[in-house]
Amino acid sequence: MMRPRLNLQSRFQVVILGVLVLVLVVTALLWQRLQMIQGEVIDITGKSTHGLLAEQLRSSGEAQASQLADALANPLYYFDLDAVGILARGALRASDVEYVLVYDAQGRILHDGSGDIAAYGKPMNDALAPEIMAAAAPHARLLANVLDVSAPIRIGEESLGGVRIGYGLDRTNHAEARSLAALRASFDEVNQRSRLWLLLLCAVLASMALFGAMLLQRLLLRPLKILGEAVRQTEAGDFLSPIPESRRSDEIGELIRSVGRMRQSLARHDRDIRRVAYSDALTGMANRLAFREALEGRLRALQGVGQQLALLFADLDDFKRINDTLGHEAGDEVLQQVAQRIESAVLSIAGADILVARFGGDEFVLLLQQAEGGLGTSVHELAIQLAEGLVRTLSEPMLLHGRQVLLGVSVGVAQFPDDAATASSLLKNGDIAMYQAKMAGKNCYRFYSRTMDQAIERRMRMEHDLRGAWERGELSLAYQPIYRTRDRVLVGAESLLRWHHPVDGAIAPSLFIDVAEQCGLIEQIGAQVLLHACLEASSWPVPEGAGEPPFISVNVSARQLRSGDLIQQVVDALEQSGLAAERLHLELTETAVISDELHATELLGRLRQLGVRVWLDDFGTGFSSLSHLRRVQVDGLKIDRSFISDLLRDPDDLVLTSAIIAMAHSMGVTVVAEGVEREGQYELLRERDCDLVQGYWLGHPLEPQQFVDLLR
Repeated sequence: MMRPRLNLQSRFQVVILGVLVLVLVVTALLWQRLQMIQGEVIDITGKSTHGLLAEQLRSSGEAQASQLADALANPLYYFDLDAVGILARGALRASDVEYVLVYDAQGRILHDGSGDIAAYGKPMNDALAPEIMAAAAPHARLLANVLDVSAPIRIGEESLGGVRIGYGLDRTNHAEARSLAALRASFDEVNQRSRLWLLLLCAVLASMALFGAMLLQRLLLRPLKILGEAVRQTEAGDFLSPIPESRRSDEIGELIRSVGRMRQSLARHDRDIRRVAYSDALTGMANRLAFREALEGRLRALQGVGQQLALLFADLDDFKRINDTLGHEAGDEVLQQVAQRIESAVLSIAGADILVARFGGDEFVLLLQQAEGGLGTSVHELAIQLAEGLVRTLSEPMLLHGRQVLLGVSVGVAQFPDDAATASSLLKNGDIAMYQAKMAGKNCYRFYSRTMDQAIERRMRMEHDLRGAWERGELSLAYQPIYRTRDRVLVGAESLLRWHHPVDGAIAPSLFIDVAEQCGLIEQIGAQVLLHACLEASSWPVPEGAGEPPFISVNVSARQLRSGDLIQQVVDALEQSGLAAERLHLELTETAVISDELHATELLGRLRQLGVRVWLDDFGTGFSSLSHLRRVQVDGLKIDRSFISDLLRDPDDLVLTSAIIAMAHSMGVTVVAEGVEREGQYELLRERDCDLVQGYWLGHPLEPQQFVDLLR
C-alpha cells in the first residue's frame, strides 16, 4: 500500500511547525547556555580578581620590603638596634602587616618590632627560612592566610641579613568576596531583562513564521512549480523551451522573467564557451583540444576504410629570439602573421580537406586528407605540396614595426595508417619528424621514418651525457696554433672544445656542439670554456720573435650572443685570470651577428670598449656584405676554409680571397686564413699580405701542456 504524498502546502505547514519547535528549543538552549556562560564568567572573574589582588599585594609587599631593607642597611651595619627597632615598629604599624622580622646574616632574629624583642638571637626555624636565606632578591611566598615577603640587606657585596614582613589576606579576601557578590547581582538583573526579551522574541518569531507560511502558501506554489520545470529543462540542456508569461509585477513575476532571460543568456554563453574552448584566442585557429577531438574522430571514421590522412607538425625556427629581443607583444604579432600565411598556404592546396590548429607557443599542426570527390592526387603528394608551401611562405621576410624579421619553419610529416594508428602515436611521430627537420638545418620538412626513433634516442642520450660533462672532467680544451704570415712566428691560438666520452670515446665537435646549441647547454659550457681558456692563457710564455704574449681566441655561439650575459662572463673571466683584455679574441659567426644586427652592434661595441678583440668567423659563407662590416665593426675576420682549400685549383677562390684581404685591410681589419694544409696555400696568402694563418700544415690542435712546450 502506497503512503500518501504530502503536497507543498502540507509540507509548508510541517516546516512552519518544525520551525516553531526549533525556535523554542534554540531559545531554551540559548537560555541554558547563557546561565552556563554567566557561571563561567563569574568563575573566571573571581580567579582573575584573586590573581590581580594577590599580584598587587605581592608587588606592594616586595616594594615595601626592599624599601625597608635599604633603610635598615646602615643601622644594621653599625648594629644600632634602637634605629632598627624604630624602623621595624614603623613597618609593623602599617595596615595588614602582621609581623616584621629583622635577621642577621646567620638567620638569627635581631628585632621583631616589639618592645622587649622576645625572639632576639633566636634562629628562624620555619619552613621558609632556608629559601629566604638563599634568596639574593626580594622573595614572596603565600602561607595559608599570610603573604610572607622578604628582602636581603646588603652593603656592596656584603650580606648583613634581611627583613621579613607578613601581610594578612583577610581584608583582600573580603574585598574579593564583595566584588563577586556585586557581579552576581548585576548578572541576575541582566538575566531578568534577557528572559523577558527572549520570550518577546519567541512570540515575534512565531507570529512571523505563521504569517510567512500564509504568504508562501498563497503566493509561491504555482510560480515555484513553473520555475522548477524551467530549471529542470535548463539542467537537461534545453535552453529554448519557452516559459509561460507572467503578468505579476512583483519580484516573483520579475524572477520568472529573469529565469527566461537567464536561459537565453546561458544559450549564448554556451555557444561562446564552446567557441573559446575549441579555438586559439590569438590566431582564431582551432586549439589543441579541438584538434585532438577532430583527429580522434577522423581516425575512428577511417578505421578499416583504407583511406589515409597526414599530420604535419610545424614549429617556427628561432622564434624565441623574437620574444627575447623584440618582446612578447612583437612575438604575438609575428604569430598572427604566421597564422595568416599558413591559412594562405592551405588555401593553395586543391583537392584537400585541411584542419589547422595552433598547438601552443610557436607550434602549429595541420591535419590533411583528401576532400570528398577529390581524385588523382594522393595524400602523400598533397602533404609534400603543403609542406613545401609552408616552408616557402614562412621563410619570406616579415615586416614588423618597420623592420624585416626573418624566420623559418621546420615541418614534420606523419601518415595514417603507415606511421601510426592512434592519435597519440601520430602526434608523437609528427613531432619526431619535425625535430629531424630541425636537426637537418631547419627551414625544411621531413617525413617520419622508423630510423628516426633511433636517431632521436641517440640524440637524447647525448644531451643527457653532455649535462655535467665539464664537471666530470670529460670536456677539455685543445689549442690550434695561429702564426703571423710574414715571418711564421707563433702569436696565438684558437681554443677548441673536445669531448672524451667514457664509453663512446672521442666525439666529434660537429655532433655534440650542435646538440649543446639546440638544448641550451652551450651557454653554460661556453662560459666555462671562456674562463678556462683565459686562466690557461694567462700563464703562457712569450714565444721567441713574437715580441708580446700570445693571444687566445675563443668561439662564441649565437645563443651566447643573444643571452645578454656575455659581457659579464668576459669581465669575470678577465678578472679571475688576470689576462690582459687585448689578449682575448672572441670569434662570432657572421650569420649570428647579421641575424640581429642592432643588438650585435651594441654588444660588440661594449666588448671593444673593454679592450677585447672581436673576430668575424667563417667569413664568406654568410651575407659577406661590405655594408655589414661598416655597421658591425670588428677587429678581424676569418676567411672560411672552403675558400682556402681550393686556392691552388680554383682561380675564382684565389680572386675572391684576394678581394676579401684587400677589402678588410682598407677598413683596418685583420685577416686570418684558416684551413691552411699545404705550403702552396701558405705562400699565396703570404704574397697577398694575409695577416695570420692557421691549419694542419702549420700545426695540429695540441693539448695544453704540448702547446706550452711549443711556445717555449
